[in-house]
Amino acid sequence: MRLSILFSLPLLNVASAEDGSQGWLRYAPIANANDYITVPSRVVALNVTRGSPVYTAQQELERGIKGIFGKQLETNSSVTSNSSAIIVGTLDAYRAAYGDLEDVGDLLDDGFFLSTEGLSVIIVGNNERGVLYGAFEYLSRLAQGRFLPISTMYNPQAPIRWTNEWNNLDGSIERGYAGPSIFFRDGFVVDNVTRVSGYARLLASIRVNGIVINNVNANATLLNDRNLQGLGRLADAMRPYGIQLGISLNFASPQDFGGLPSFDPLDPKVDAWWANITDEVYKRVPDMAGYLVKANSEGQPGPLTYNRTLADGANMFARAVKPHGGLVMFRAFVYDNHISPANWTADRANAAVDFFQHLDGKFDENVVVQIKYGAIDFQVREPANPLFSTLRNTSTSIELQITPEYFGQNDHLVYLGPLWKEILETDMRADSRPSKIKDIVSGIRFKRPLGGYAGVSGVGTNATWLGSHLAMSNLYAYGRLAWDASQDAEDVLQDWIRLTFGFDEQVMEIITDMSMKSWPAYENYSGNLGIQTLTDILYTHFGPNPASQDNNGWGQWTRADKVSIGMDRTVKNGTGNAGQYSPELASMYENIETTPDNLLLWFHHVPYTQRLKSNKTVIQHFYDAHYEGAATAQKFVEQWESLKGKVDEERYENVLFEQKFQAGHALVWRDSINQFYYNLSEIPDVAKRVGNHPYRIEAEKMSLSGYQFCAVNPFHTASGAMAIVTTSNTTTGTATANITFASGRYDIAVNYFDLIGGRAKYQLDVGNQTVGRWIGDNEDKLGHAPSIYLDGHSATRITFKGVDVRQGDVVRITGQANGNEPAPLDYISFLPPGIVD
Repeated sequence: MRLSILFSLPLLNVASAEDGSQGWLRYAPIANANDYITVPSRVVALNVTRGSPVYTAQQELERGIKGIFGKQLETNSSVTSNSSAIIVGTLDAYRAAYGDLEDVGDLLDDGFFLSTEGLSVIIVGNNERGVLYGAFEYLSRLAQGRFLPISTMYNPQAPIRWTNEWNNLDGSIERGYAGPSIFFRDGFVVDNVTRVSGYARLLASIRVNGIVINNVNANATLLNDRNLQGLGRLADAMRPYGIQLGISLNFASPQDFGGLPSFDPLDPKVDAWWANITDEVYKRVPDMAGYLVKANSEGQPGPLTYNRTLADGANMFARAVKPHGGLVMFRAFVYDNHISPANWTADRANAAVDFFQHLDGKFDENVVVQIKYGAIDFQVREPANPLFSTLRNTSTSIELQITPEYFGQNDHLVYLGPLWKEILETDMRADSRPSKIKDIVSGIRFKRPLGGYAGVSGVGTNATWLGSHLAMSNLYAYGRLAWDASQDAEDVLQDWIRLTFGFDEQVMEIITDMSMKSWPAYENYSGNLGIQTLTDILYTHFGPNPASQDNNGWGQWTRADKVSIGMDRTVKNGTGNAGQYSPELASMYENIETTPDNLLLWFHHVPYTQRLKSNKTVIQHFYDAHYEGAATAQKFVEQWESLKGKVDEERYENVLFEQKFQAGHALVWRDSINQFYYNLSEIPDVAKRVGNHPYRIEAEKMSLSGYQFCAVNPFHTASGAMAIVTTSNTTTGTATANITFASGRYDIAVNYFDLIGGRAKYQLDVGNQTVGRWIGDNEDKLGHAPSIYLDGHSATRITFKGVDVRQGDVVRITGQANGNEPAPLDYISFLPPGIVD
């Protein structure tokens, strides 16, 4: 574990309640900080115009120094040789005012130089955006107590560092878990752009330079006059932070919105229409970054409709934006979602290479092909997309998902930095030479002029931006790694912790440990050995439903049957996906003996009794991993509880609620997946845990009044495949049972189903004492896509600690239905100390 605070700084008292709106830019006071460093008392901003990034840098420095040191900076236009100041400006402006800087080498676009070694602090950038980045870097170092003098040049490894916001014009956000859009409402761009400015500030601090504001499943009415005016308003709000606006386009806009008879990219009238509308966009947004296009995927229109190539489509947009200096990000997420599962050689994972390999070199120079990190869809474990090493003559970017669609939707703690690092460090061995993905997307490996990063963010109006305080580590890590992918994911995390929660060593240790264990834990209890995340792909992508993967056209198949599991992606017997990689990787993946265990079921179809390198069978690994992952999630609760009094109360309680939810939902995942594969394979767990729950009282086995039985679908998302619901949506029901467990102190856990569309009320009584009351109101507290069904999405657990229980007492749950929620119950567990369930 890395603990790298440079000084042992005195701690202030725990801060007053914080809502998370400042993210990592809190600029919290540091006690006696002036004893460790002397900060100049004035700031000099060169070549500054109001609203420019240099002006913003000056304002940010004033704000940050006041917050950290309690000192108000003076503003001066110059500084004499014997006085000190924080000098900020472009390199050209600095040279004009003060002469050359000896230590500055070649600064790239957005690059900057920071020196704190002399009398003055010098922050210069290649451009104005670089100046702002330098100011944020200086403030970040101060806020973390990194006071050692430095003179360092910072250059980006990739020119494109954008976020993709999947916002819809009605204000909803596809795969967003933090409330409605900050950009749109009721079909139009919002009038109040204050929160947009706040988001731009956060992104600039981590050196993101562009935002595509609308969903890739784009609505053509974005191009109407009112919205074009709105785009100008948004761009004005982001420009002071050096953030360029981009938009997603609907390929069929010339027909659906423009009234043309077609949207054929080789039709001169269509080409001219796009050129004209692009001119109109740039009139409102002269510095627009460019367009993002999703075409011919998941039902979206595109050039294939007219038997044109994807390059024909991309180049049409490239011609339109080229006179304005714009880019086209063209998504490689192109596949047929109606492929036949009966075809053993069919494979959605082959689609990217199949669609794009013959087009290499046929895209215009201002086109960048945007490639998802894996070949399926942001899964918990995928090999790197083979398209990265296939396109040698085309600029590429990597698409990462900050909003964790398949990773618990910000209601499960999953720090994604280690996953991204693993992908970025993957060596694709193109031409048997080092070909790490971070070097491919930067443009270095294949000497391409452009390249970089697209992060699907999903910020909303929730004060925490992403719907969870701890999830903000992913947004922070995205920006840091997009700038410099060589950074260590744990070091980046710890920078974020210091900036967000302060310097307490226990806070640092606990959040670091939880975060670094979170991805492996989630992988263990959701899906392992490369089988993908076994979530419900046909509904909300949140809870477990392994059966949903197969026997449909979406191609996220597991090929599980009674005796075997896994996709055969070999060249010899399967889909040939292994052969899309370079010869060195293809040889490794083709051979079951050399395929890493964590990708075994991605590349090979094997019996459940197949031995892994650990000597466990596949099925026993499933059982054990799901128990291990869920057990880790339980420990997160205890770890976070140890920080009471060290984290402000508002954030402490918010995170505690989420960790308790995750701990309970991890058990739902554990039991659901294990029960499903036990039923399918009929192979018992050697540890005799699966299906064996001696501490539970099933709700359907209790004495019921006002309640009735209800079969749950999928069956494995309820203990015993059954639940109880009230006999009507207005009924109050009771479920009672005699306690047969020995007298003692127990934790009592109740598993129930929290549906959207109602807020049922519950009461738990044991003997003559009321243990607790609660409301089924997760839709008000959690950000995940909710469910209207009794299933793995709505399954929830609440636990009451340290309840004194006497054998023979009656346990009673009273449920009062509300709206569409019939107070559903699954089971009650009486857990002795140290027992999870």
